[in-house]
Amino acid sequence: MDDLLKLITPYVTRLCASIAPADTADAVQESLLAVFRGLRGLRDPVAVYGWVRAVTVREAVRVARRTGAETPAEPEQIARLRDLLPAAGTDLTTEVRDLLARLPVQHRTVLVLRELEGLDERTMAELLDVPEGTVKSRLSRARSSFRKAWTR
Repeated sequence: MDDLLKLITPYVTRLCASIAPADTADAVQESLLAVFRGLRGLRDPVAVYGWVRAVTVREAVRVARRTGAETPAEPEQIARLRDLLPAAGTDLTTEVRDLLARLPVQHRTVLVLRELEGLDERTMAELLDVPEGTVKSRLSRARSSFRKAWTR
């Protein structure tokens, strides 16, 4: 059990940090609990990462919605942070992570699943239990919002 925990915790943490940045620790804890509760029901051990991803996304979205006190940053706050941006050619992870954190949970989730996890719309629709068209529209809006925030 410890080996499995060591193996999946970094992956679960990375997903939760992207989807529920304000409550990453809670999302990781809820996800790991759900994984261990459902472990006996896992039929195909080869598919463990896909199953862990599904459980983690569900729990991270649930935690992010529950705490939902997301407030978008004011334009003045964003302008003040411009001086803190890294120089061109350096790692932009912090800025990307900040922009992702400001997106609504639904948009952030589909963007993370698509761009970081490489999932297609059909797989995301199954994972999120929504129609494929909903995923496509959320993804389009998420990309548009991210693009606007990036160019400001």
